Amino acid sequence: MDHSPYTGNDVMTTTVVAIASDAQFKEIVAAMERWKVSALPVLEGEGRVVGVVSEADLLAKERLRDSDLSVIKKGRGLDDLAKAVAVSARDLMTTPAVTIRAGASLPQAARRMACHQVKRLPVVDDDDILLGIVSRADLLKVYLRSDDAIAAEVRAEIVDRLFPVSRQDIQVAVNDGVVTLTGRVRDSELIPVATRLTHAIDGVVDVNCSLST
Repeated sequence: MDHSPYTGNDVMTTTVVAIASDAQFKEIVAAMERWKVSALPVLEGEGRVVGVVSEADLLAKERLRDSDLSVIKKGRGLDDLAKAVAVSARDLMTTPAVTIRAGASLPQAARRMACHQVKRLPVVDDDDILLGIVSRADLLKVYLRSDDAIAAEVRAEIVDRLFPVSRQDIQVAVNDGVVTLTGRVRDSELIPVATRLTHAIDGVVDVNCSLST
C-alpha cells in the first residue's frame, strides 16, 4: 500500500468566491459580508489570480480617516494612503497574491500561511488559474483520517520497510491519532528513524515509541 501525502488539491474548497479586478469597494464589502469570508481572490482573464483583497486592505480607509496626511506624504504610510483613496479591487488588492500550487503538501501550505500571516490561500495551477481555496480549517481535515487507515500506513510504509526481518515482532496501535509502537527490533539505530517517519504520516497526532532491542 502506497499512500501519497495529502496535498492542497485533496483538502481545498473548490467552490470559491472571487472578484474581478474592476470590482468596486462596496461590492467587495457586500461579497465578504454575504459569504462570511475575510479575503477574496482577485481574478483577471480566464481566472488568473492577480491579487487578494482582505479586510485589512479595506480598513485602510478607516485607519487614515483622522490621520495627519502631511506626515503620510513625507514617506510613511504611502501604501495605506493609496489604498485609502482606492475604490476598485485593482487598487485595493495586495499583489502578488500569496498562493500555493495544487500539489503543495499540507505542511508547505501551513508554513506559507504562517510566514505571510494569512488565513486562506488560493490554490492555482501552473498558469496561476484559480482552482480552489485552502483555509486553516481545511488543513485540519487530515486529522479526520481513521485510526485504522493510519495504522495500516504505519505498518506498510514504515514497519515493513524499516524492519523486514523483525516486523512480525512489532505491534502498531493507534488511538485518536496517537500511534504506539511496541516490540523488539534488531537495529537500535533505526528506532529514532521509525519515530520520525511515523510523526510525518498524515493524521498522526503524536507517537509513543516503545521499540527495544
